[in-house]
Amino acid sequence: MHRPSKSLHAVLVALTLSVASLAKCEEPHLLREAFTAGYQYHVSCRVEVSGNLTLPAEKNQSVPQTLKVNGNSAIEYDERILDPGANGREPKTARIYRRIDFQRKIGDRTQESTIRSNVRRLVVLRLQNKEVPFSPDGPLTWSEIDLVRTDVFTPALAGMLPNRPVRIGEQWTADRSAIQELTDMERIDEGQVECRFEHITTLSNRRHARVSFSGTVRGINEDGPNKQQLDGYFFFDLESNHLGYLSLKGVNSMLDKDGKTLGSVEGVFVLTRQLHTRAPELSDEALRNVALEPNADNTQLLYENPDLGIRFLHARRWHVAGVRGSQVALDEARGSGLLITVEPSGRIPTAAQFLNETRTYLQQQKAKIQRIDPPHRLPAAPNDMDRFTLQVEVTGQRVVMDYFVIRQASGGAILTARLLPDDLVNLQKEVEQVARSIQIGNVK
Repeated sequence: MHRPSKSLHAVLVALTLSVASLAKCEEPHLLREAFTAGYQYHVSCRVEVSGNLTLPAEKNQSVPQTLKVNGNSAIEYDERILDPGANGREPKTARIYRRIDFQRKIGDRTQESTIRSNVRRLVVLRLQNKEVPFSPDGPLTWSEIDLVRTDVFTPALAGMLPNRPVRIGEQWTADRSAIQELTDMERIDEGQVECRFEHITTLSNRRHARVSFSGTVRGINEDGPNKQQLDGYFFFDLESNHLGYLSLKGVNSMLDKDGKTLGSVEGVFVLTRQLHTRAPELSDEALRNVALEPNADNTQLLYENPDLGIRFLHARRWHVAGVRGSQVALDEARGSGLLITVEPSGRIPTAAQFLNETRTYLQQQKAKIQRIDPPHRLPAAPNDMDRFTLQVEVTGQRVVMDYFVIRQASGGAILTARLLPDDLVNLQKEVEQVARSIQIGNVK
């Protein structure tokens, strides 16, 4: 029988090895990151945006106004997974910011935001694709919460990864929740983003999968209807199984009710993640006696108004509805409301005087006063503070009117609350907490 020559045999061996090597390269890869309890990493984000925004013409204008928009942000933080989430629950994390700076200029108006240094350790929960943070170290302001809310929650980026092993060249559709996180959309009505496994490369002596993504989505964000075009890529570390780098270029077009573009803003977003970091502020020892579950105290919001010289705390179901002159108005989610009036010390009436004024006013408004709880001094109040309550019927609706007269060294305040009967006990408790927290004077 004829046998192949040594040279032919060598060629066949080489071909066999080549085919085996090629087959090995074509093995599918599971690009999956596990966010287990205790998992820690460091995150760095950079954003730059620029573009134009066209405002609808006002009645006395024939030409719409176009404003230039520019902005940038720099964020650095360490994060630890507290609860990975399961059975419909979202992940919960502990986070310590090292840096968080936000700057934006719209026309000639400049905006700058950050988080105060004493509340940069946060617990971040997720509710309906939005971050809901609180600090165990003190109350946050609404602007601080809003700053965290617009940041990218990195566990949500797991939705950019395929739900099956994939080979080089394969494609998949990114989860809508991940795209909402990247675009800050409240709702996506149409469109999708496609991902493609491009190739494997070596970075810092580690093998990484390079995945590109692109697509267009339309939906709603806090500015109204918009369309966003996304183009980018990310590197997935095949040795540590984590998404380590993501770069995104996007065009955000604001739309009117007819779908016409009002203006476009172009942006570049770059995210870098490092594993195996250990932040002392997030260690077991540092968190042992820290309240990591939200409660009535650690979820309160801080309101400060340097112009009026007032500072106070309030529960999150209340929001500042407006400021007019020396008054700050707050509305509650289900219809109750309160009004705080700041006054100099010499203009603060006694509780008895204010009760008489209130009774006269309500009678003039044809309100029926059904019960009066007379003025009394609040025990253990930080300052002189009197309270009285009236149960009244106004235009056929029964409400409780709760009043506080507050005197401090730098001035005073009168708090008037109109409370609906539903959940009255908790509403009155929250209003009293507001009254007790009021500080009059210099507010930095």
